[in-house]
Amino acid sequence: MENSKSKKVKKETANKKSKKGKKKKEQLTFTLTEVVIIILIAILFGGVIGSLITVSKNLTDDDNLNEFVETYRNVVQEYYKKVDKSKLIDSAIKGMVNYLGDPYSTYMDEDDTESFNQTVDGKYEGIGVSVSIVDKKATVVSIFENSPASKAGIKVGDIIINVNGKSTVDKSLDEVVAMIKKSKDKINLIIIRDGKEKKFKLELSSVVIPSVSSEIITKNDKNVGLISISVFASNTYSQFNKELKNLEKKKIDSLIIDVRDNPGGHLDQVGDIISLFLDKSKVMYQIKSGNKTKKVYAKGDNKREYPISVLINGNSASASEILAGALQQSYKATVVGIKSYGKGTVQKEYSLKSGSSIKYTTETWLTPNGKSINKKGIVPDKVVELDDKYRETFEKEDDNQLQEALDIVTKDK
Repeated sequence: MENSKSKKVKKETANKKSKKGKKKKEQLTFTLTEVVIIILIAILFGGVIGSLITVSKNLTDDDNLNEFVETYRNVVQEYYKKVDKSKLIDSAIKGMVNYLGDPYSTYMDEDDTESFNQTVDGKYEGIGVSVSIVDKKATVVSIFENSPASKAGIKVGDIIINVNGKSTVDKSLDEVVAMIKKSKDKINLIIIRDGKEKKFKLELSSVVIPSVSSEIITKNDKNVGLISISVFASNTYSQFNKELKNLEKKKIDSLIIDVRDNPGGHLDQVGDIISLFLDKSKVMYQIKSGNKTKKVYAKGDNKREYPISVLINGNSASASEILAGALQQSYKATVVGIKSYGKGTVQKEYSLKSGSSIKYTTETWLTPNGKSINKKGIVPDKVVELDDKYRETFEKEDDNQLQEALDIVTKDK
């Protein structure tokens, strides 16, 4: 997804003629970006968004805003060197967010915002490959299903040596990715496969990023469904629901949900997933805003009764912890692994016209029984440190956390 810089509104200045030799007073007007920053400050200081007229009125009523505008005007008009107004405003926003002292309240520039939005949206405009630098060569390491790359015949292991007539030799991973992302409509690739050059011409299209995968593992004469979730993007629920239904059609006896290394994502998506296992009488989590706390219940009449285990680790954060806590306390699922990250806050994203954005904390969340996990994490029912052998082989047989979960959900009660 590409974000373009907003067009600037021309700034006109006018001087009021003073009477009888009095100094001229300047009438200050603003570019579109400048108005946005003023609105943003109003939000952060508890101001009310209304219209631009309301903002103009606030400027005369709020000493904090007046100080900011005066400082901005003086720097832009009187600093002895030319000032990049866009960067000045970016720095002001970043400074305000940094002042909060909250690691989860951040300012993101246009590139960071684009990357973040692609992740949480679960889709982007591209060809559908993941690239990594292997032996100093840009190598395809995965291909998304139904993407232009998969349809064109690109394969895992292909080495990309040229993008749109430009060599990738000695280029960093970021540079290669940028070459691919900046293509317009079509992209020409030259790859090396089995020592031979191959040319591909692909059309860019909307690519769905898979965030859910599943399989069935048989242990102790029972079929166990394994669903792995990499992130809670805006399309993760639909992917999860599809995979769960496919597993249940194959008559699974139990389920393992793996959210290890899952950093979180959309709150509504994890709520929809939890609601597949709990009916509306069950609490999924609680939201605390100021002095008020509200219980959030599951939706609908879904109720499953087979054994469930949830795999977590120290990188399971936010929405992953909400899922683990909800299933642990309201479904009586068994959580296996090591203590999770401990992120118990909720952020809101605010997009700026320039393509940049900010995230800032608005609420905290609690487990169904009302406990905060912030900086504490979810404590597993069964603590299992991952065996070093798995990091070498990546074979499921050597994943002792998974094997422990399999033993638990297949154990006869």
